[in-house]
Amino acid sequence: MKIVVGLSGGVDSSVTAYLLQQQGHEVVALFMRNWNDASVTLEDECPWIEDSNDALMVAQKLGIPFQVIDMSELYKERIVDYMFAEYEKGRTPNPDVLCNREVKFDVFMKTAMSLGADKVATGHYARVNSTFDESGKEIFHLLAGKDNNKDQSYFLCQLSQDQLSKALFPIGELTKPQVREIAKEIGLVTADKKDSQGLCFIGKVSLPQFLQQQLKPNEGEIVEIFKDSPLFSEEKPEFTSKEEELEFLSRKINYKKSDGKVIGKHQGAQFFTIGQSRGLGIGGHKESCFIVSRDMENNIIFVGEGSHFPGLHKKALKIDNSELHWVREDMKLQNGESMEVMARFRYRQSLQKATIFQFENALYVEFDELQSAIAEGQFASWYIDEELIGSGVIA
Repeated sequence: MKIVVGLSGGVDSSVTAYLLQQQGHEVVALFMRNWNDASVTLEDECPWIEDSNDALMVAQKLGIPFQVIDMSELYKERIVDYMFAEYEKGRTPNPDVLCNREVKFDVFMKTAMSLGADKVATGHYARVNSTFDESGKEIFHLLAGKDNNKDQSYFLCQLSQDQLSKALFPIGELTKPQVREIAKEIGLVTADKKDSQGLCFIGKVSLPQFLQQQLKPNEGEIVEIFKDSPLFSEEKPEFTSKEEELEFLSRKINYKKSDGKVIGKHQGAQFFTIGQSRGLGIGGHKESCFIVSRDMENNIIFVGEGSHFPGLHKKALKIDNSELHWVREDMKLQNGESMEVMARFRYRQSLQKATIFQFENALYVEFDELQSAIAEGQFASWYIDEELIGSGVIA
């Protein structure tokens, strides 16, 4: 097969290209240049140049064709502008999930297919296989990577059956140490290269720093809500339906300034997210203070003391049907149906026991245990055993 590899200049995609070559495929390497503004990267570093040079050296070592494609305009439009808009609304988007859906497995994949590729491969720690249903239709399965510490299936949670049908993840069966060992054995320049900690394809830049260079500061107040607030002592109402109960459990508490005490200032609510405790500049507490809510209209951040603060925890989350995506369309729930799953709403979060409920306007994920810092705009994904079957944006 002719396979285009998204060669990023890291060790994972480097070994991906090598493994495919060893399997006898015709391998072509494409490097995506997705960001041109060096002013927001960390000092003295221009990551895309360094990464493209490393990718070129790997391609030369393997003796495979190499090409750089500039997708910076598309990336800014589909990922960065969307990200800013979401933060300004008080939501917490995941640019890496969007990058896979909108760039790597959409425009990049189409570019690869136009070059005559049969498949596109990336260095994700995930797996894809397929089976056939009773009518002979091929069903593609997105599976967690074998390395539990590196499983990246969450980042692929918005992919479609069509996208999976053309995708390959050769290192999904390996652990990170095994990947590095292969790279060392064959003398790849990327063997000991550190994993990228920056935004997807932007490079070595922290998100707060990036946002502060793009969004205007706007001083506002930090209001502390206390554990004995009447907001948390309300008796649980009687529910007439499961949907009503789930709406209550997933609700957002609308705090007001009068519900607490002003304890500090901040430079813009859009720079912070639910569950954040660092960078608030708050002292005089036994435990750290965590952000429990943001009032974007009045530019107020609400905090509570301690990781067990009641306003930080929820039993359920809601996903509007318009933001719902089934990787396994054949497993899609109908109105009134439910399913036991394992779920997560952050990349590094361990899978949690949950039940999903589908209703006319929304799907709800009800967890067996209380969950901390569920934020609007994050992606929730759910699994049956090792297979990721669906996802959606938290309302």
